[in-house]
Amino acid sequence: MVWRENKEWAQRTWREVLSRVREFAEGYGTRFALKPGEDNTAIILGNCPMWVETYLAQAGCGISVVPLDPKLRAEEVEYILGNAEARVVTTDKAHLRMMMALAPKLPALKAIVVVDGVIFDGQKIGDVEVIGIESLRVVGGGGWFDAHKPKDDDVASIIYTSGTTGKPKGAMLTHRNFVTDLEGAMETFNIPISVDDSLLVVLPLFHAFSFTTNFVVAIYVGAPMLFVESLRTVGRDIRALRPTAIMAVPLLAEKLHDKLEDGIKASGAARFLLKIGLRGLVWHMVRMKLGGRLRFIITGGAPCPRHVLEGFRRIHVKFVEGYGLTECAPVVSVTDYASNRIGTIGRPCKGVEVRIADKNENGVGELQIKGPNVMKGYFHNEKATKEAFDGEWFASGDLASMDEEGFITIRGRKKALIVNREGKNIYPEEVENVVSKEPCVQDIIVVGYTQGGIPGERVGAIVYPCEDWFAERNGGTKPAWEEIEKATIHAVQEKSATLADYKRIRKVVVSREPLERTSVGKVRRVTYKGKLDE
Repeated sequence: MVWRENKEWAQRTWREVLSRVREFAEGYGTRFALKPGEDNTAIILGNCPMWVETYLAQAGCGISVVPLDPKLRAEEVEYILGNAEARVVTTDKAHLRMMMALAPKLPALKAIVVVDGVIFDGQKIGDVEVIGIESLRVVGGGGWFDAHKPKDDDVASIIYTSGTTGKPKGAMLTHRNFVTDLEGAMETFNIPISVDDSLLVVLPLFHAFSFTTNFVVAIYVGAPMLFVESLRTVGRDIRALRPTAIMAVPLLAEKLHDKLEDGIKASGAARFLLKIGLRGLVWHMVRMKLGGRLRFIITGGAPCPRHVLEGFRRIHVKFVEGYGLTECAPVVSVTDYASNRIGTIGRPCKGVEVRIADKNENGVGELQIKGPNVMKGYFHNEKATKEAFDGEWFASGDLASMDEEGFITIRGRKKALIVNREGKNIYPEEVENVVSKEPCVQDIIVVGYTQGGIPGERVGAIVYPCEDWFAERNGGTKPAWEEIEKATIHAVQEKSATLADYKRIRKVVVSREPLERTSVGKVRRVTYKGKLDE
């Protein structure tokens, strides 16, 4: 692993990583009496070597690890840790104050482990101990790690996704899920990855896509993981680290592409070379801006703009897209570079079966998946697990079609899921449940909207205000509509600010008419789809 520390690049070999993992595992296992196959723990960290090492020190012994987005709000963290019955939380000083406040509300919690030094080392909050990672490490240890080997079908990660009921659901993913998914994906997209490659780690490791393609791949082939210092330094870090592969969401790929295009436009030499037909020299200059070794980029999470795909291929950087779901570990299909069709999500990975269920006259139906990559189910949620499956098939909620050669095209979503430009999923019901608690809101529907034809959606809301509430607050007289509208917009955005940043409502339209509902009282979502598009 290579990472930035004290303004210098540091590195650690996989052999050194293994030694540290065994020593950390000794502390986790013996100090907290964790039971492999029974206990769950959690990690709340940004990307760093310690994420990898503490994850392996636990999951490598059969303990199920819950990786959390470090940007989640305290309320969301509390729910997930409580639902997962997390025994130990590994985090950093930035999250220590929040965790100390949450500790009394989490009866299963035994300890908070801090990886970057801890002021309160040894302090107890009730029965919960605060401990620095180095105090936990048993130098020269490893017996506990060696004695506890996970089985293929043990749960490695419980990854929480937003739930349609407003509560996140924990997808239980096994060691077999991740490894078979990786093997099938690598064989299908037909780009060999070896120890000679190096993977740029930009996407957060708590996300299933980055976890599999950056972390599991690196261990599988023995390739380096190159950690960028931050999103602001990606350009600089690419030049310094010279990766051969980048896993990205479309937004990141688009930003890289646009920056390269701007560089060409600003360069007199590049414009001259293009004018006289020496395009090859220009593409070579561009490739050097990317470190000179970049072989391919893989994107997932959302559709990538066509001009970005074509732009990278023009400079001879292979570009493939994948489609996946957290519940499928996550890759379901990928494009084979040799026979790629832009606009499709490729063919199913080897070992993964797909079907188009309940097809209409145009061959469009729900994309359903079966295979060794599909999760065991949702933790402590049998109802949601049953609802997620159609017999043996996992129901994706995405509408798709498949041609005679097996290429899949996504046509829309059966669910009301919103997918933003970073590939993050937002369930409208989750946002609605939070905002509807605002007394000035009588009715609300949260919808995704697009801006300027740019791929990916933003979170918007159409709200019907409670005029009686406003009248009561105004001494029995209904205020002017402009005043109601302004106050409603402010209240909605303030309430949504309690959610993670990517779930916040960016655009509010206040309706003068009640929202249209079905005969059973549900808001008729189809009526409002596309209403906020710009």
